[in-house]
Amino acid sequence: MWKLAAVLFIVIGPTLAGAFALVPMTFYGINAFEPWLLAVFAGVGVLLAVPVALLVARRLVAMMGPRPRAL
Repeated sequence: MWKLAAVLFIVIGPTLAGAFALVPMTFYGINAFEPWLLAVFAGVGVLLAVPVALLVARRLVAMMGPRPRAL
């Protein structure tokens, strides 16, 4: 599950970071926001991506079901 979560984090991490980076631009405008706000919100997006990737990986592993035993 951890390997799957790592692969999913590669996709989910930048997606959430980009979505959260748009928040200061939305509230303050393109030219009026502080640069540190952009970094803080992007960092929060990356931190939130870790449990989201783990949750998605857990759900995917549960949907796949048990593996058949090799003889």
